[in-house]
Amino acid sequence: MITDLSQLDPKKKYTYQDYLTWDLKERVELIAGKIFRMTPAPSADHQYISSQLHGLLWSYLKDKPCKIFSAPLDVRFFTIDKEGNQIIEDTVQPDLVVICDMNKIDRRGCLGAPDLIIEILSPSTSEKDLTWKYELYQRNGVEEYWVVHPEEKTLLIHTLIDGQYVPGKLLVRSEQARSNVFPDLIIDLSEVFEPFDWDKVLEEEKKYNRI
Repeated sequence: MITDLSQLDPKKKYTYQDYLTWDLKERVELIAGKIFRMTPAPSADHQYISSQLHGLLWSYLKDKPCKIFSAPLDVRFFTIDKEGNQIIEDTVQPDLVVICDMNKIDRRGCLGAPDLIIEILSPSTSEKDLTWKYELYQRNGVEEYWVVHPEEKTLLIHTLIDGQYVPGKLLVRSEQARSNVFPDLIIDLSEVFEPFDWDKVLEEEKKYNRI
């Protein structure tokens, strides 16, 4: 039984079947069979933004045949080998996913491309989200990919057109996000990027000798 990452070979390619046999304390993702560590504990900014987006999207989708899910949810992408067997070497846990085809949902998560994926960047995952995952989602036909930058309070929406992602305008806190997959979806980003005054919080903590 694999219980620690040190037992795995970082140069080896693994499949979802391997992934299912692991009993790791930390979360990992597989992209092209390669192991990627996930952030141990997202920041408060990250969690706040995720909660806000989840709530706004849930309200929009509640009367529609689509569901929104928050991490951790395994999203698996498969290929077919020469013998016609299904091979899964890509298993990721996006921050938020919207799925409209309920046939893709099973007890282990989602098998196939969600309609919308949202990733909220962190310093340790930004390279993976902007390169490996970008290419993975594009290749597998995820219609829309939102990339959120918590520190800069920006959102960039990538729309799949003729098999390639086309980025929209970089949106800031004072603007509205409009989806191409869901044309009547409009999100006021001031509701997503509510500012945190961490300096003030820190001073209050020091004042009351809590730190």
